[in-house]
This record gives sequence, C-alpha cells and structure tokens, in this order.
Amino acid sequence: MKNDLKDKILKLKKDKGAIILAHYYQRPEIQDIADAVGDSYYLSKIAKDCSENIIVFCGVKFMAESAKILSPEKTVLLPAFDAGCPMADMANPNDILTLKDKHPNAKVVCYINSSAEVKAVSDVCCTSSNAVNIINNLQEDEIIFLPDKNLGEYVQQQVRNKKIILWNGFCITHKKVSAEEILKAKKLHPGIKVLVHPECEKSVRELADFLGSTGQIINFVNNSTDKKFLICTEEGVLHKIKLKNKDKEFYIPNGGMTCINMKKTYLNNVYESLLNMEYAIEIDENIRKKAYKALINMHELGGK
Repeated sequence: MKNDLKDKILKLKKDKGAIILAHYYQRPEIQDIADAVGDSYYLSKIAKDCSENIIVFCGVKFMAESAKILSPEKTVLLPAFDAGCPMADMANPNDILTLKDKHPNAKVVCYINSSAEVKAVSDVCCTSSNAVNIINNLQEDEIIFLPDKNLGEYVQQQVRNKKIILWNGFCITHKKVSAEEILKAKKLHPGIKVLVHPECEKSVRELADFLGSTGQIINFVNNSTDKKFLICTEEGVLHKIKLKNKDKEFYIPNGGMTCINMKKTYLNNVYESLLNMEYAIEIDENIRKKAYKALINMHELGGK
C-alpha cells in the first residue's frame, strides 16, 4: 500500500512538473520520496533556484513561507496545513518594533524559524549554520536576536565583540533533553560522542563534543572515525545518518526528541496536496517584499 502511494506521488509529481522538498526532521518515507532533503538554509536555496513552478514543501509553515517569499511566482504547497512551529509563534512584529525603539542602533536578526510577518520587520534572517557568520558580517555592534534564546546565547559566545539582545523564545523539542541525561549516557557508553544542536539549553551545550546545525551534525558523523554518538536534535536526522553509517551506533536522549509538527506530514498528505493543489501558501505582497529583503540578506551575508 505504501509503495503504491509512493508510485502515485512520483507520477503526479512528474505530470505536474513539481519538486518535493523535505526537512531532515520529516518521516523517513517522506524523505525517501523527496527530490531534496536538507536543513532550512539548504532547502531555502533549492526553493529559490529550482526551475520547477510547483514546490511541495514537507516541513512546517515558516519553511514553506520562506520559499514563497523568495519565489512569489511559484506555487508553494504545504501538505500538512496545521504544521506550525511553537517557537516561531513566540515572536510577534509589534513587540519586535517596541524593542527596536528601545535599541535604535541595533540590527534585528531573526532565526529563519520565524513567521513572514516577523521576517518583514527584521533586517536579516539566519539559520543555526550561518548565524555566527552573519552577525560577524554586520557592521553594527548591537544585535537584537530572535526568537531562540538558546541559539542567541550560543552566538554570543562566538561573537564576543558585539552585544546580543536576546528574545525569550525556545524550541520545545530541543528543550526536552537535560544535562542529566547526557551525563547518564556518557556513563553508560564510555567514549560516546555527544552531538548537540545550539537550540538546546546551555547546560546541555556545555557537555557537547560538537555543537552545530542539523546539517553540520550529519556531516560530523559522516566524517568521523568514532563509532558511538548521542544525537541531541530531532531524531528524524537519524534516517539519513544511518543510511551512510551502517557501522556506527546511535543513541538519542531518553524519551526521544520528536517534533510533533514535523511528523504531521504523511504520504497521503503529499499525495492529496499534489492531486488537489493544497494547501497553497499566500502572503500579503507588502509583507512579502519586506521579508524578502531579510532572506536575501541572509543569502548574501551567510556564506562569507
């Protein structure tokens, strides 16, 4: 049944000239049918540069919005219409503008995990993989960073010469892991390498052997000669990691690290999305133009 559905999806995709993008946190079967699998930054580049006019974005709403902001002429579909991001919902434009008034010389840097409306009142977007580069490349010495406090703290540790004004947001998935669990895993598995996403709490980050974005964590494993790893990010990354590292052992913190919103997309959602062209992302053009500048600034400043 699952294979039949996959075949139907691939046929529909071909017939309609669509491209399927999937985040690393998506279900394994979704990653398997995707034309590209990656983190937020990589997928935003694919969405911007691809020749296809229909993008099926298997992720959460802010990701599909980013694709639409960058390519308004394309149809961007979000198969699971209610796949949101609690952290993105922790920031709103009015409060950002109020904070900006208090710090008139500051640049506003928003994590890509933000709504289109928040991007529209920001100067530049960033991802966990390029946040340090972007802030280093800004001339201003004062930065308002939102919505993720943990990523902002991590950036501040890397960029000592600038003042980072933090927003009190967080990822509910990365908040699940505790320092106690890390210490327990280290005791149970001597020599295990602890790989941590900077969205985790400071006490967890301090115990990491490697701190990095989803893509960076995957690259670290692929290039490492170590054999045991504790992966402290959403467990969907294990699908791609295990395919390339069959001789290595992987563990996740007790209780697992699952983003319920990333797991809302099933194969039948992708099929229905392509069949019925649902659910199309629409953004007010005034908001889109402002948000576009922040995303383009990310692409210009992020790789330097």
